[in-house]
Amino acid sequence: MMLLSAQPGPERIPVWGYEDLALFLGAVLPALGIASGILWAGRKLASSAFRSEGLTALVFQLVFYIALLAALRLVLVLKYQVGLLKALSFTFDFRWPWLYLIAGPFLTVVVSMVGLALRAPAIDSPIEEIIEDRRALMLVVLLGPVFEELVFRGFLYPLFARSLGAWPAILATAIPFALLHGQQSEWAWQLLVPIGLAGVAFGWVRYKSGSTVASTLVHIGYNSTAVAVYLLQHA
Repeated sequence: MMLLSAQPGPERIPVWGYEDLALFLGAVLPALGIASGILWAGRKLASSAFRSEGLTALVFQLVFYIALLAALRLVLVLKYQVGLLKALSFTFDFRWPWLYLIAGPFLTVVVSMVGLALRAPAIDSPIEEIIEDRRALMLVVLLGPVFEELVFRGFLYPLFARSLGAWPAILATAIPFALLHGQQSEWAWQLLVPIGLAGVAFGWVRYKSGSTVASTLVHIGYNSTAVAVYLLQHA
């Protein structure tokens, strides 16, 4: 109980510390277990709904993120008595939000050019499976960026920035962000480097705007463009 009654110093921004990061990392395995359990139950109770491998993978990822955000909320609300979204800077306290949204397609072009320069290998894209169930596209285009930005640029970035500075923190969050997409990229470094650069861009937007919503809008525009390009190529 002492752990959940800790109070931050008056000038400590963000209120959480590395001990809370340890608690968050400790929640990863339970979150994976919860996601696996829900998928197992879903396949038993409604096997027809989980025939698409892409949809199944994305539902797993969604449940995993929800469980992690629940763990974050447990720490921030019970330990520090702060609201989750406000603490993670998920606010609209910035100007011209539409500019951030349309910046996503430009970022997609830059990242794609980097991939071409690195001669990124062609791999079987999980998007093909996702398109079989259009409901799953919402997870890629909208929900995925929201959860990823809350975790990487909302929770991790300000913690690293407090102790390392802004640019080291941007890099420190971009690396695990890229590794998160390692499996779907078949761990090809030529694909992971562009994803990491996209993570750097999201972190820079978070730094300049002060808002996780701003980086989320860029992320949504980035994902939307990638999906649109794939659809056009396979029309």
